[in-house]
Amino acid sequence: MTITQGSTQLQEFASQYAAQGFVLVKGLLSKEEAAAYRQTSHELLSRLNRDDDPTWQSAMGLSGGKTRLRHLHDAQFYDAAFSRLLVDPRFTDVAAAVMGVENVQLHHTKLFVKPPENGSPFPLHQDYPFFPHKYHRVGAAIFHFDDAPVEKGCVRILPGSHLQGPREHDPEGSYHLPDVPFESAVPQPAEAGDVLFFTYLTVHGSGVNVSNEPRTTWLVQYRDPGDPPTVKTHDHSLGQGMMLRGVDPTGRSGA
Repeated sequence: MTITQGSTQLQEFASQYAAQGFVLVKGLLSKEEAAAYRQTSHELLSRLNRDDDPTWQSAMGLSGGKTRLRHLHDAQFYDAAFSRLLVDPRFTDVAAAVMGVENVQLHHTKLFVKPPENGSPFPLHQDYPFFPHKYHRVGAAIFHFDDAPVEKGCVRILPGSHLQGPREHDPEGSYHLPDVPFESAVPQPAEAGDVLFFTYLTVHGSGVNVSNEPRTTWLVQYRDPGDPPTVKTHDHSLGQGMMLRGVDPTGRSGA
């Protein structure tokens, strides 16, 4: 798939993103590329052999039992393949278009693998309370390295929820929205190579992986470098502030 800046397709992505708070870009990576990244992801996690489980305490009620999750912050600092993907114009041009800006800056990345049969869910939430910014020009891109049907615990979105602005979250067991029915969020099944873009004000979550295969995704959080954070937080992420597209007009004055 080839996406060029200023194309009608980019304008369509931006229009849906503005109205619905998200857009699922089909086939941004080829099936072969996605398969290679899937293999790289699993090999990396196996090589590091870490046993920490980032499952949210607030997710317990969604599963009805014990679930598991494997993850890694800052995968681009362990394998250059992820560094190349961060600056791939196919990704960065869409990120810029949907935010309506020229410059795209890295906030952080997370590699996730939901194991088969009991891969952990995520309760509905906005990303906003974790790292609030002044103008809310912050977004996320979820790269799917294998297929993510509903039974694998695909992402769920509450369309248009970003238009209501920041919401009050329950911080117990990680920020979540217990008063928003999980069933109200619309499943966004995806295929290997698809990338889901959404704003950090969009209410989203994901279900339990009850299939017999893992679900492998890479989350990239990005922002407009001209949008300053209102709270000093999430500083543990390596490479925060790296320019993925364009320039930082602030001269890193907020770094």
